[in-house]
Amino acid sequence: MAQRTIARLYDSHTEATEVVRALEAAGVPHDDISIVANDRGNGRDRDRDSHAGEGAATGAAAGAAIGGGAGLLAGIGSLAIPGIGPVVAAGWLVATLAGVAAGGAAGAAAGGLIGSLTKEGVPEREAHVYAEGVRRGGSLVTVRTDDARAATVERIVNSGNHRDWQERDTAYRSEGWDRFDPDAPAWEPRDAQLDRSVGTTHRR
Repeated sequence: MAQRTIARLYDSHTEATEVVRALEAAGVPHDDISIVANDRGNGRDRDRDSHAGEGAATGAAAGAAIGGGAGLLAGIGSLAIPGIGPVVAAGWLVATLAGVAAGGAAGAAAGGLIGSLTKEGVPEREAHVYAEGVRRGGSLVTVRTDDARAATVERIVNSGNHRDWQERDTAYRSEGWDRFDPDAPAWEPRDAQLDRSVGTTHRR
């Protein structure tokens, strides 16, 4: 049966975690769900920015705990991604992100996020919008699913207020943005608040 990846970007971390819980409650396996959320502005970001490898190791350890029966979010861990800054993450993207961040190559973890998404069938342009959305304070939920479960997954991920990636892409490009840049300065919390006015929030 054909496999596909469904991704949604949320401005609210709370909404993203509620979607993850709803997916789990519907029987979607932990191994098929992932969440990557910007963690800037919580008082820990300045210290974590200078410890990417340490944060990545934490993320890797957290990733190993996923699937232990306590739910995906119980295994959430932190790491730093060049161009994005500190994030909290759990699920199938964690191993890729933690591994390349620990390697220390500038931009590699960001490339890991985009590369992991495109490898799972997310178009590259869409993946760049998602990475930029996380950089600007958002939370990304991704689900790997087959055709039989896809309708249920889409109903759940659309139940939260998510940002339409095409509208966000158009808004970003109107600012002169072309693609995610891992060398761009980290997005500040005050800017993230402004970014929430970009694009249209949908509830379907």
